[in-house]
Amino acid sequence: MTYDVFGMCNPLFDIQAEISDELLAELPYVKGSMSLIDEAHQGSLISRIYEHVVNTEPGGSGANTMIGLSQLGGSACYAGRVGDDEHGKLYLEGLQRRRVALGVAPGTGTTGISVILITPDAQRTLCTFLGVSRELSPGDISLDALRRSRFLYVTGYLWDTESQKETVLLAMREARAAGLKVALSLSDPFCVDRHKQDFLRIVHEYVDLLFGNADEAQALMETSTPYDAIRALEPFCELAAVTMDARGSLLRQGAQVFEIPGYPVQAVDTTGAGDMYAAGLLYGLTHGLSLERTGRLASYVAAKVVAQLGPRLDEVDLSGFEAFCSP
Repeated sequence: MTYDVFGMCNPLFDIQAEISDELLAELPYVKGSMSLIDEAHQGSLISRIYEHVVNTEPGGSGANTMIGLSQLGGSACYAGRVGDDEHGKLYLEGLQRRRVALGVAPGTGTTGISVILITPDAQRTLCTFLGVSRELSPGDISLDALRRSRFLYVTGYLWDTESQKETVLLAMREARAAGLKVALSLSDPFCVDRHKQDFLRIVHEYVDLLFGNADEAQALMETSTPYDAIRALEPFCELAAVTMDARGSLLRQGAQVFEIPGYPVQAVDTTGAGDMYAAGLLYGLTHGLSLERTGRLASYVAAKVVAQLGPRLDEVDLSGFEAFCSP
């Protein structure tokens, strides 16, 4: 089988909780940020927010994107290491139910977990225990499945351990040799701050398409506006996408920049919006849509995620998409 996209990221079993601003203020996390925590810290956190849990399911940024791509009608293969525990079993079963092929066999140890704290203003604060996902190694990747894909999609969350870095670089080199396009998501300002110089280097050497929100892109390129950031990326990669929340997004191909409006919805939970945006963009780019129509599809499906609780849609409803494309 061939795939539209071979995705790589940290598999994380999601635990979502709706909490008050007062409770968040009692916890040692910055609102809207992503914090890495250890297993003991995770257990303590879950005991604090247990009664507020509203949803549990297999997740992680890259998996959300691959599931979204599959829901849109694309074909996806996902590579990331889970453990041989109950969460790992549920994770793999969840991907299979959503028609996402698996590019890595389970390892040993504890599957990563992400606790997602949702406040009344729909902001999300992530507290992540990475577990065995940090042990992803070059031997884990199905190079055959990668070579039978059209795009390689990698998230910045993977640039953490030496084995993960080695695996990412192997996949990017193999993708280049096989004629695949390479896409990278900056993932989080936390990732950009830690790995800015490495990201600039790999974008310049391997990446065809770069994703990032305004904060991430501005931090990477050291600019004060998303417009300046996407222009500054022109020497680094052919395609770039910068999201700007309700203001929409910017897409650049070569020197041409498209301003894509946001699709208006009542925000409930921003978790997964950027992941679904990436799914829409990857679908459009692998199915012959124009860049502007691709951007509108990405904006539309991302807004649909924001309008509900949870990082993914049960199904994709495109009934309002054509009207959005023809205002």
